[in-house]
Order: sequence, then structure tokens, then C-alpha cells
Amino acid sequence: MFKSFFLAGFECATGYNSRGDWIDQIEATQHDQFVDEDYRRLTEVGIHAVREGVRWPLIDHGKSYDFSSLYPFIDASEKHGIEVIFDLFHFGFPSYIDIFGQDFPKRFADYCYAAAEFVIANTTGVKYFTPLNEPSYFSWAAGEKGLFAPYVKGHGWELKVNLIRAAISGIDAIRDACPSACIVNADSLCRVVAPFDRQDLQEQANHFNDSAVFQSWDMLSGTLLPELGGSREHLDIIGINYYWTNQWNISEIGVPLSDEDPRRWPLHRLIQYVWERYGGDLLITETSHVNEMRPVWVRELANEVETVLDYEIPLRGVCLYPILGMPEWHDSTVWTDMGLWDLRLRRSNLIRVLNQPMLEALHEAQRLEGRQFLERKRKIS
Repeated sequence: MFKSFFLAGFECATGYNSRGDWIDQIEATQHDQFVDEDYRRLTEVGIHAVREGVRWPLIDHGKSYDFSSLYPFIDASEKHGIEVIFDLFHFGFPSYIDIFGQDFPKRFADYCYAAAEFVIANTTGVKYFTPLNEPSYFSWAAGEKGLFAPYVKGHGWELKVNLIRAAISGIDAIRDACPSACIVNADSLCRVVAPFDRQDLQEQANHFNDSAVFQSWDMLSGTLLPELGGSREHLDIIGINYYWTNQWNISEIGVPLSDEDPRRWPLHRLIQYVWERYGGDLLITETSHVNEMRPVWVRELANEVETVLDYEIPLRGVCLYPILGMPEWHDSTVWTDMGLWDLRLRRSNLIRVLNQPMLEALHEAQRLEGRQFLERKRKIS
């Protein structure tokens, strides 16, 4: 699907965090200043595709759109031959927008159409878009727990439905502008277990695993709330966001299951479950670990992905996300090393420091590039 099996994701969340502070992770990591160098570094390690943010709050001024903040990224991608999945809504939205409002889907669709037109006019190659990143997480964080603007509690389901209604409208608008556009619907893939001594919670865990975690994709595909207008064509490419924290005990939210826990499913089993449910092409759109666990994670990830490919499941790529270290969303003074490059402040610039152990693990994992080439050759012949 892409020039390289491994992609890089640049953390691009915007919005107001739990403290009420404005966050812009592209600016915070200085990716907006160093995108040309960042893309050049990617090509040097064999990565030729990225997930990149289109910062809606910076672009949409109510009565007009200003895409000047996107120009440097498009210029760099064309210069270095980097393919881009454009992420149109990553938690942040213009202040005049009511994401619970009835007019939200129309306003979002107008923005998606304008963004698609701009991308078409300024890029070559296949066009990839993620209209709305992680609707499941965002509806929980912003509509159920009040961790992001608009800081609502107890209305997560209502927000999720309106987000998907908007996503469907946005997908239609993108395809009005670009009928051949590929849509990547990225959402979190999670799994919970009941405590060993609380089997009364097993039914609740089963409901989460079999239903709740898939609600957004089900609505997009039209199997849940078909009146929203979803279809399998709207769901298109399924983007799986998966971290080591994505499996936990249902009574201990925020405490991941240990690697040794027998109840923990291996990643290949989770991916197989998604594919059997929906079919079609899949991507791992986010995955990473922190500190010294990074190379360990990449090696385990490669082994799991190899199993998926052995099953002939059409997993088309893996996005290492974030590719740069980053400040925490809710406390910008705390930085996390979880990318291929750590960020270190030198004078006023954030210097990119390559994590050599993770690079070595990535080079080992790039054996999967050959698997993809042989698979394409086999299908052509």
C-alpha cells in the first residue's frame, strides 16, 4: 500500500487539556520547524510514509480556511518522496464549533472538503485521509470524563454518535472532492479481563470486548445505527491503534496487564479478531513503547506481524507512533522518550537524538518489507 511497510507517525494532538491549557504537539516538538530534516531522517532509515496532522483549529477561521500551516509538510513530503496519511481532526477543533451540536457534521464536512481540495491541488500520488482520529477515546475523554474540551461528563455515548455522524459526512465530502481517496479510520483496539476473584464482572468484560470497543467502527460500517448512513465503503481501511497499555483488568483502569498474564491476548490474535469481524485492508496506525522497552517492543511487534502475514491477513503497514519523543498531554513539563528520536533542548532548539537500540530493532523488523514485496509479486503473477 505504501512505499515502505513501516510508517512514522508525528504526534499531532491539538486542543485544551485537563488543565485548560492549549496544546499543539506539532509545535511543542518543533516538527513544524524541522519537518524537512525530520523527513530526510526518515528516508535514511528506510521509512517513506507518515501519518501527519492537519491542525483544524489553526486552519478554520469560521468563514474562511487558511492552509498555510500545512504548506511546509506538503513541500517536505513532495521533496523527499514521503507518502502521507492526513489526519484531519486529532482532538482539537475551532472554538466556534459545538461538537455536540446538530450542525457539527455539516461544518466538519465543509472543512474536510476544503482540506481534500487543498491536498489534491498540492500533492501527487494516492490521497490518504483519517477524518477523525480515535473517536472511541475522544468521546470517553471529552464527553464522559471531562479530560479534554469541551469538558463534559456522562455524555460519552452521545458524543460518540455525533462524532461518527460527522465522520461519515466528512468521508462523503472528501470523496466528493477526490473520489479515489483512501480513508483510514484509526481507533483504539483494547481488551479487558475480569479479576480472577470477580467472575461477576465477566459479563461486563465480554460486553466491552465484543461490543463497546467496536462501536465506532460498527457505526461507520453501518452495522450499528445504520440510520447514520455508514457502510463498509465508509469504514474502508481499518487503522488499529495499539499500545502495551491497551489490555487491563476491568476493575483497575490504567493498570496494564503484565506480559506474563495468561489472560493477555497476543497482538496477532487481536488483529485476526478485527479482520474476521470486518474484512478488508488493515493498518497498525499507532504503536510504541517507552524508554528501554522500545527495541523489545519493536522485535515483539515484528514477530506478531509476521504471524498475521502468515495467516494471509491483509495488514498493509505498521506506523511507529510517535516517532519523536513528546511532552505529556496534560503536563507539558513532563517529556516521554518513546520514539525513534529523543528530543533534547539545546539553546532554543529541540535536537533529535537517535535511539540506536530501537533503530537496530527496526532494521531487523524491516525483513517484513521483503514479505510485502514477494506477496505483491505473487499476486501480480
